[in-house]
Amino acid sequence: MAEEDPQRPKRTPEELVEGLVALLDVEELDADLYRGMKLPGGQGRVFGGQVIGQALQAAQRSAEGKDAHSLHAYFMRAGDDALPIIYRVVRDFDGKSFATRRVIATQNGQPILNMAASFQVAEDGLHHQDAFPSDIPPPEELKSESELRVEAAQHMPEEHRARFLRWASPVDVRPLYPRNWFSPAAREPINYTWIRALAPLGDDPAMHRAILAYASDMGLMSTSMMPHGVNWMTPGMQTASLDHAMWFHEAFRADEWMLYAMDSPWAGHGRGMNRGSIFTRDGRLVASVAQEGLIRKREPRA
Repeated sequence: MAEEDPQRPKRTPEELVEGLVALLDVEELDADLYRGMKLPGGQGRVFGGQVIGQALQAAQRSAEGKDAHSLHAYFMRAGDDALPIIYRVVRDFDGKSFATRRVIATQNGQPILNMAASFQVAEDGLHHQDAFPSDIPPPEELKSESELRVEAAQHMPEEHRARFLRWASPVDVRPLYPRNWFSPAAREPINYTWIRALAPLGDDPAMHRAILAYASDMGLMSTSMMPHGVNWMTPGMQTASLDHAMWFHEAFRADEWMLYAMDSPWAGHGRGMNRGSIFTRDGRLVASVAQEGLIRKREPRA
């Protein structure tokens, strides 16, 4: 995610997606050493999905002939999105069917993320899956996150409105339950969102996996805050991703509509557990996600 520069024309969907592809296309510096570009116009904390997507791309570059089927990442420090990120890949194992990689992401010499990823040669096998959720309206009947921001901005003070509207995402996000930015009500921790890249992508499966990994961090952690009537804008809330795991089950295209079904089975001790299942529009379960996040409510000082 990025902020639009108010001094330049608003970018088209194609330009936003081109920017995302460039952001996730890590540069090789040396053997198993890569650099992820900084976010153009970045001014704050790195979006976790960016670090996961770039780390996955670095790992995929070293596992030719095998496809990523899982990743497990731990966030250690907040990254600065005004700086590039260095990714070092460690080749732990190369077998006939599987391979494993470790990736260490660093900024200013300090690790900000560790990730383990596993790869497999494609093969057939036993198959079953969860059913596609019932009674979910199609994405065409829902408003996009961008449209919802425009509506919400009308109720914001003028000094905050411009920055709120500069937010621009290369992923089209259409929630079934639009968030209430300012006064969220407590409700069941279940959420459904349609997602896809805003514009057509090329045919590189590795890039489609990286983009889905990027998008999988959008809205997931907020699920664990729903029963408590808070969100990241609530005064005193401290939020951050602690870890993020993802499993890729089937082939998919990140530029076609997918349903992201999310729930939170538990929260406590300043942490919230979140789960996600990602389905294609025709009902195939193509990925599963799990994430624990920091959801700490600080009381204001006297």
